[in-house]
Amino acid sequence: MAERFEIVEKAVLTMLEEKKYATLRDILITMNPSDVAGLFDCLEEKQIPLMFRLLPKELAAETFVEMEPEAQELLIRSFSDNELKEVLDELYVDDAADIVEEMPANVVRRILQHADPEMRHSINQILRYPENSAGSIMTTEYVSLRPNMTVGEAILRIRRQGVDKETIYTCYVTANDKTLLGIVTVKDLLLAEDDDDKIEELMITNLICVTTQTDQEEVARMFSKYNFLALPVVDGEHRMVGIVTFDDAMDVMEEEATEDMEIMAAMTPSEKTYLKSSPFELYKHRIPWLMLLMVSATFTGMIISSFESAL
Repeated sequence: MAERFEIVEKAVLTMLEEKKYATLRDILITMNPSDVAGLFDCLEEKQIPLMFRLLPKELAAETFVEMEPEAQELLIRSFSDNELKEVLDELYVDDAADIVEEMPANVVRRILQHADPEMRHSINQILRYPENSAGSIMTTEYVSLRPNMTVGEAILRIRRQGVDKETIYTCYVTANDKTLLGIVTVKDLLLAEDDDDKIEELMITNLICVTTQTDQEEVARMFSKYNFLALPVVDGEHRMVGIVTFDDAMDVMEEEATEDMEIMAAMTPSEKTYLKSSPFELYKHRIPWLMLLMVSATFTGMIISSFESAL
């Protein structure tokens, strides 16, 4: 797999140099957004905006989410106002909030300036929650149904609203004040005996949910334990405010595993990867642990020396 990616990488560089943009676009649209984002790591700064503009609008937005923060910042600075708005319109709210959190203040101002009012409100709402809480990783884009809807009305609502939602398989039944009453899956709706059946007759009311203040590690453990695709997030009054999706929980698991590995390697956890950290940053993250190990080794040596005669 790695060898295949290297071949594609070399081919992309060659086509960029030879200005075979149509052929390059045809290749890129067949690739997964994560793989396309990986190709940007081998490009020079001046080539990044050029190749990004070759991507279709939807693929461009999905690729943008997967890119490194440095490349995202470079693109945002090079975007025209219309290009920036097109990318933001295709992003899910939680992805936009993650990007805003990574960017410097002047870039954040430009992002919020070109986001539509609804997205700007949702981003600000997510950023208000404590770091590493369920509220900080949730998305506010979910399908909400009413208990008195029929199956036919619910399916019609999903068709109209589902295009802009991060997941439509699990739908959430709420009252008028957004109090969470239950959940119903698309499978339940499609297999219902009659289109006139009420949602309240099909919904599951024995719910597992988290609050906005729940630690993200606890959320990730719940995904692992219960095999959820999405987990509802409620406030203190059991009102629905968002959902945490499986991909966000996977990101948390990866971050925590990386942090544990760094601690085991006697390093203070860092936001940058090892290869992208400077020697000084590596020294700064490692020296506290090395000092601790040196002090503990000194005390151990002193204790052993005091029992030398006995030994």
